[in-house]
Amino acid sequence: MRADERNMPPRTGDERASLSGFLQYQRETLAMKCAGLTTAQLRTPAVPPSELTLLGLVRHLAEVERSWFRRVLKDEVAPPHWPGPNPGEFAEFDVAEADPDEAFRVWEEECARSRATVEAAESLDITGSHGEELFSLRYVLTHLIEEYARHNGQADLLRERLDGATGE
Repeated sequence: MRADERNMPPRTGDERASLSGFLQYQRETLAMKCAGLTTAQLRTPAVPPSELTLLGLVRHLAEVERSWFRRVLKDEVAPPHWPGPNPGEFAEFDVAEADPDEAFRVWEEECARSRATVEAAESLDITGSHGEELFSLRYVLTHLIEEYARHNGQADLLRERLDGATGE
């Protein structure tokens, strides 16, 4: 994906359209940062001493989508895609043997489910819970925009280190 292929967030419209548009833009930015790389590059921790990789970010953001939209907002039983060796641990960042095709498929499926949840919600005020804490759909969308933006900054540095590609 090239920068000019991303859908720009709407400049007019309601709050749902704006939040959904900005989140989708961030999703597409992650896809763009990973585009055209080999499996080895996607698995390469490019900023020592960190073990962070682009593939790990894709897997992590699939888990973020799953957790917030399916578990918190919809109260689904949705176990992690990449559980760790012990209960409550996650292994999305363990990518030495990870399959990029699987990771992108899972991420894209979770994003599609999330979009469907947003579209079906009667308002941004619907809530879900995690433990005793309540979260509105508005909060979840805003939080995911922040989550993607932070990780896209990391992805930008990882990509530049891998092959020199910079910018949006």
